[in-house]
Amino acid sequence: MCQDEAMIHERTTRKRQENRSMKIENRTPHQDGFYMPGEFEPQDGVILIWPKRPGSWPYEAKEAGKVFAEIANKLAETEKVYMLTEPETEAVARELLCENVEILTIPTDDAWARDVGPTFVVNGQGQVRGIDWCFNAWGGICDGLYADWEKDDKVASSFCRKTGYDLYDAHPFVLEGGAIHTDGEGTILVTESCLLSKGRNPELSKEKIGQKLKDYLGAEKIIWIPYGIYNDETNGHIDNVCAFTAPGHVVLAWTEDPKDPQYPLSSADLAILEKETDARGRKLIVHKVPVPGKPVCITEYELAGFSFEEGEEQRKAGERLAASYVNFYITNGGVLIPQFEDEMDAEAVNIIGGLFPGRKVYPVYARDIIVGGGNIHCITQQIPADSGRMGGA
Repeated sequence: MCQDEAMIHERTTRKRQENRSMKIENRTPHQDGFYMPGEFEPQDGVILIWPKRPGSWPYEAKEAGKVFAEIANKLAETEKVYMLTEPETEAVARELLCENVEILTIPTDDAWARDVGPTFVVNGQGQVRGIDWCFNAWGGICDGLYADWEKDDKVASSFCRKTGYDLYDAHPFVLEGGAIHTDGEGTILVTESCLLSKGRNPELSKEKIGQKLKDYLGAEKIIWIPYGIYNDETNGHIDNVCAFTAPGHVVLAWTEDPKDPQYPLSSADLAILEKETDARGRKLIVHKVPVPGKPVCITEYELAGFSFEEGEEQRKAGERLAASYVNFYITNGGVLIPQFEDEMDAEAVNIIGGLFPGRKVYPVYARDIIVGGGNIHCITQQIPADSGRMGGA
């Protein structure tokens, strides 16, 4: 982050903190003229959480911590980075992080900032607010991944309180940040496999869930595709299979191998996307991005490094992980793309990088993130910079 940008960010943050954070209940962002901008739009910052959970990160998260630090330090070149830690992890995090990364002490159950952090909305007039969804570990008592998620459910409100962002309380509506993607112009992408799963909001119909998304994200249209990535333990988050790269353009995880279990899932998604238009009436241009040529699976060595608690989803040696290049992160001036030491790595970089002309491409070896169950997009949550452009619905 250049000196001028850093000074502007510091003044803006100080002003927010002086005004203190306000919890907004019984109103929605749409009612107040707020909407969720596209991830390819200018950003003010990004949130990450230092990894520590023994059931997610093997061998005391030592290798995972190195990759988290690598990503945070790259992001700090162009935007403000917040790293959430707890007292017992702060020292090791500080040792690996550059001085531009700000550490905040906020208790968490795991390290998936995308899903537990606030989703941010803007109003085109310089204001940015957060949304606090209900988090239940991707399924609650139905099929959640761990039994106690109390700390994770408080991350969004804790972050906004510490940093001065006003916050809409969306409880008890269950949603994770990885379950939504937007073009910033009124269109939201989701998967049916996730949002209609029994562990999210079983009391609500598809239509009512769609209306909730419109109310809180300031959207006009929800595009529902059937599936996510094969064996994705989130019930198939959209951010692992399909994402907007610009208004009217999406990437879709793809395989040409009919024997790959991903083939029928991506084929069904493509059939929907090719028929759909966005909120502005544009036909979607679909850019296919290959999945890794060789399935990425848990090894015996990695399995031996986990320590699972009672009620926690346990891994198995040979288990196929939901590895996808679509789980990239767009930063100011760059794009971070997962790599798996696979034959498809270079092709994925070329396709995704080519969709972001003028941005620097950062290939990141992400094996030590995917063993935890997600990837680069999953461990990051962007904070938009409201450019003053009126968008949304």
